[in-house]
Amino acid sequence: MRFALSPEQLDFGVGLRKLLDACRTPTAARAWAAGDPSPGRALIRQLAGAGVLGLTVAEEYGGSGAEPIDLVVAFQEIGRAAAPGPLIETAAVIPALLQALPDTGLAARWLPGFAGGAALGTISFPTPGHSSVALDADTAEVVLSVEGTRLRTGHRAGQVRSIDPARRLFAIAADDTIAEGEHLPEAAATGFDTGALACAAQLLGAGRALLNTSTEYTKQRKQFGRPIGEFQAVKQKLADVLIALDLAEPLLYRAALTMTEPTRSRDVSAAVVACGDAAYHAARTALQVHGAIGYTAEYDLSLWLTKVTALRSAWGSADLHRSRIANALRSDATGEPTAGDTP
Repeated sequence: MRFALSPEQLDFGVGLRKLLDACRTPTAARAWAAGDPSPGRALIRQLAGAGVLGLTVAEEYGGSGAEPIDLVVAFQEIGRAAAPGPLIETAAVIPALLQALPDTGLAARWLPGFAGGAALGTISFPTPGHSSVALDADTAEVVLSVEGTRLRTGHRAGQVRSIDPARRLFAIAADDTIAEGEHLPEAAATGFDTGALACAAQLLGAGRALLNTSTEYTKQRKQFGRPIGEFQAVKQKLADVLIALDLAEPLLYRAALTMTEPTRSRDVSAAVVACGDAAYHAARTALQVHGAIGYTAEYDLSLWLTKVTALRSAWGSADLHRSRIANALRSDATGEPTAGDTP
């Protein structure tokens, strides 16, 4: 089967890229890391105005009720720009979770604010090998925590260091239970997979940004009187990155197209692993191409390097996702269901 983005989706991506370029996201990301969310919040309001934060929100709650593939298009551009903030949580995870629950009134309570950019949300999931932390809990108006069959509000209990200064992580202390029951784990799994899909898209976008930056740099940096981009070894490294990114992209699109299918978790995990590995390859190559300047925090390249490193495990480690893939393949081979590692 051949898949291609529609002209409308391509135009949407181009429009977002122009918007994010005009907003000078590196400046907003540095301010966010320093504890000043004002430039980042202004950027997020512009994204909301472009419809990004309401993509997965139903029309009755002020969103557009778009398809997962549209979310993927948006988060590739967000990753390409290294935009700060709990965008995955606000635009993907919490809407997917709340709308998968029986009518509790929570979606009507919070989602219109998310879609319009008036509020941000964040959420913590218990995942194997990771403590329960939430992104930007000091900035988000809605802080949630999933605990087994309960969904609870929460508040920050202490900051946790992240390799990416623009990802401000906090331990969460739970407060009131706002939803509970046997249906919650499945709703939480839907939210988790939607977040992992958006994370994979963000990784792919960041990887392409790193490749573009590295390619442009090789045209400027000279050794022995020649641009280093003319050397075969450098060309080969950049070509390998391009191949890895291009091979990961179809897995990302397949995951978006199967979000309502029984293979959802397997396909999402495959996309996370492929996009994470490709983006990390792009990051390592960017460091090698840039040399010593690539290690300096003042150089904008560092924003993408640290973002990629943090995002690779932000929505489950590579081991967790490979385990989910293996469990799904084992289940297909035996014809019997196999328990996965979803929250």
